[in-house]
Amino acid sequence: MATTTRDFYESLGVSRDAGQDEIQSAYRKLARTYHPDVNKDPGAEDRFKEISEAYSVLSDPATRRRYDAFGPDFRQVPEDVDPDTWARARAGRGARG
Repeated sequence: MATTTRDFYESLGVSRDAGQDEIQSAYRKLARTYHPDVNKDPGAEDRFKEISEAYSVLSDPATRRRYDAFGPDFRQVPEDVDPDTWARARAGRGARG
């Protein structure tokens, strides 16, 4: 999948409180526009990968919660890590928090 630091909500053009229907609709619209079989622009394939990755994360409720809690680092955070503990560690306070 594409590696990007762009916000997944921004990639799909939806707000953070968007529902599943809105996320799916935005993805389908963008996928039709940027699919490499349809769009021959050299950047279309990368854009398609970006929106596909965003949809993959945001369409799964558990993965979306982890993304919302941990941001772009969500894949690096072990499944059993508490979001508050992670935030303190990232702020440099560690367990002293």
